[in-house]
Amino acid sequence: MSANSADGPATVEVVLVKAGRTKISYPAELLADDGTRVSVRAPWAGEGVRDFGFVRFEPGDVFTEHYWRDRWYSVKEVRAFGGALKGHYCDITRPAELAGGRLVVEDLDLDLWVSADGTDVRRLDEDEFAASGLSARDPGAAAAAVAALDELDALTRGEGLATLLD
Repeated sequence: MSANSADGPATVEVVLVKAGRTKISYPAELLADDGTRVSVRAPWAGEGVRDFGFVRFEPGDVFTEHYWRDRWYSVKEVRAFGGALKGHYCDITRPAELAGGRLVVEDLDLDLWVSADGTDVRRLDEDEFAASGLSARDPGAAAAAVAALDELDALTRGEGLATLLD
């Protein structure tokens, strides 16, 4: 389905759930929905600056986010206010659900950062994932999450994320 409308861009509420609770929600412009992948764009929704040491997310940054209904991750292109690419932040999540104007994804703790030039690829929060207890509570989901992180990691070191986003 196209996101174009005579009334202006369609919006959705992106809802990130973690451990059964809403971690953050924010409005986003719906760019595309082909039935499998949903793409949205939104400004940085966090409060103030979040400095990871290897990248800073800050007011003015723009995130173009891609969610799949059949994959266990999302890929977020991060650009600075002036348009320069900072990199891609990949969240390992359960497959996304879009209904009633809400795009809901469940964060499974694992993340991957890929710098703009692709030379810095970092697996993040593996300690949080281990401590979450998901492996004991839902072994199938835990295995899918680890496989998704491995898939993204291998893709970034091989063909690149562009193959997912074209």
